[in-house]
Formats: sequence, structure tokens, C-alpha cells
Amino acid sequence: MGKESEKKKYYVVKERAVPEVLIKVVEAKKLLDMGKVETVQDATEQVGISRSSFYKYKDDIFPFHEETRGKTLTFIISMDDEPGLLSSVLQMIAQYHGNILTIHQSIPISGVATLTLSVAILPNEGDAQAMVEAIERCEGIHYLKILGRE
Repeated sequence: MGKESEKKKYYVVKERAVPEVLIKVVEAKKLLDMGKVETVQDATEQVGISRSSFYKYKDDIFPFHEETRGKTLTFIISMDDEPGLLSSVLQMIAQYHGNILTIHQSIPISGVATLTLSVAILPNEGDAQAMVEAIERCEGIHYLKILGRE
């Protein structure tokens, strides 16, 4: 069984859990993309990693917001069962140019409801990272967990 036949798995990980070398690969890629450096050698020296580390990981790490536009996110939210809270969440999704494809809210138990959403992030407009952060900060939201990305 060769590498080509291996199924790719993706994980969404909070920044604090990502090893420093991977964060530095992202920084080096950004320097190159912005034209602040001309060579991979210059970029890796500036951020403090080896060229071999850069080449090993460059195709495997990217900022969440850059690669999510034009994609569909599925996530689950645990939230208080309060009048207007669901409406606030839906307004935030619209504010960040997300298009709701599916939505399901469970019957609240002990004053807490579970909301499952699939949201299309519009190309060149949506900012999924900012949207997720805004929802997480909303009073009455217990947690938001991303289940998948297509």
C-alpha cells in the first residue's frame, strides 16, 4: 500500500496545541507570499527553522481562515436555551458571510440545547476563523466544536 492510497485525515487544532515548528513554517510561508524575502533559505533563517523542516511541513499546515473560504464547515454548539440566543448565532454567521446549509437544534435538556450546523463559507468573502471566535465569545455559548470541513 503506497502513500497515494493512504486516506488523508484532517484535524482542526487550536493554536496553543500546535508545535512551534509548524507555526514557524506558516510564518515562513507568509514571508515568502508577501515578498518580504526572496528565498526559502532567507525565510527559514528569519523565523529560526531548518529548510528541511520547512519542506517537510509546508504542504501540511495552513492558517484555518486561508483555506476555509469556499468550503463547508460542520460544527456543533452547546448553548443555553435562552430567547434570542439562536437568532444571535445565526446573525453572526451571516455577518461573517456564512451560508447555512443545514441546521438542527435538539430539544433543550436542563436549559441547554445542542445546535448542529453546516455552513458554506463564501469564497473571497467569508472569514471562518473570525466567525467561530465570535460565536465562542457570545454569552450563553458553552462550547463550539468543529466536526468536519469539506
